[in-house]
Amino acid sequence: MRRVILSLLCLLGCLWACSDDRSPVLVDFSVRTTIPSVLETSGSSKNLTVAVGAMVSPRATLRLYRQLLDYVGWHMDRKVELVQKKTYGELSRLFAQGAVDLAFVCTGSYVLHRPMTHWELLVAPQIMGQTTYQSYLIVHKDSPYLSFDELRHKIFAFTDPHSNTGRLVPTAWVVQSGSTPEAFFSQVLYTYGHDNSILAVAKGLVDGAAVDSLVWEYEHARDDTWTSKTKIIRRSIPFGIPPVVVSPELSPQDKETARRIFLTMHENEKGRSLLNALGIDRFVVPDPSWYEETEKLLEFLHSNGIRTDGLEPAQH
Repeated sequence: MRRVILSLLCLLGCLWACSDDRSPVLVDFSVRTTIPSVLETSGSSKNLTVAVGAMVSPRATLRLYRQLLDYVGWHMDRKVELVQKKTYGELSRLFAQGAVDLAFVCTGSYVLHRPMTHWELLVAPQIMGQTTYQSYLIVHKDSPYLSFDELRHKIFAFTDPHSNTGRLVPTAWVVQSGSTPEAFFSQVLYTYGHDNSILAVAKGLVDGAAVDSLVWEYEHARDDTWTSKTKIIRRSIPFGIPPVVVSPELSPQDKETARRIFLTMHENEKGRSLLNALGIDRFVVPDPSWYEETEKLLEFLHSNGIRTDGLEPAQH
């Protein structure tokens, strides 16, 4: 049964691609590619290396962020290289090695890996007037489940091992019930994408999943083909929204230039168009206190014997 479920989840990327009229896009996570510029640049020889975490699937990541990164690169007079990794752990190690200048990361990964990466807050998105998000516990709309406890001994999908909403929050819910994920669920799977988790629930491949509220709401507003087949049975407390971070090795001038570009995007037509496509109102300067709830969450897990420095499972 385990092999069957894992094989089914490996097909999730193809299922997403086949769910609309677009041809599937296959992404090799091991390579770094220069994004073809949509805008006319003056050809600076210095590249800006940008990483996008596994908040959504690789296909969606490329579709949503390609033009945004072109916009930033054009205004900085820099060529932009996009780095994608399957997990936040891989991305953080790359960042710690000095191979990345700027990154879009998960709140959980930011807090968990900050001591190793030394990344600095640059900006954060404001969405529907808010700078917070939640974990949504979802099940199939036709399932009988109405509470988290009813998923005991069922198959559950986490997203990334270091995801705040997709792993840390539901793990805390399990601990609060007096158990561990391995004992509480009959099986735990990793989808490495919130949209993949939504699809897994909608297709009946798993009984439940915990997903990023921003991703669920974005998909639901633009194409509810799969979100409409799910129902939300629990919402977490609000957490600070996933930030954009920069390397301490990036020059102060480049940091300030990048920050200004993000903060003023909503003031021009091109920038507003890109933000609207991403479902973002504007970018704002984040307050470090926004991430205190996630710090408390990690402290809770650690105090209950959950090793937050060893959450990443063996790769299959």
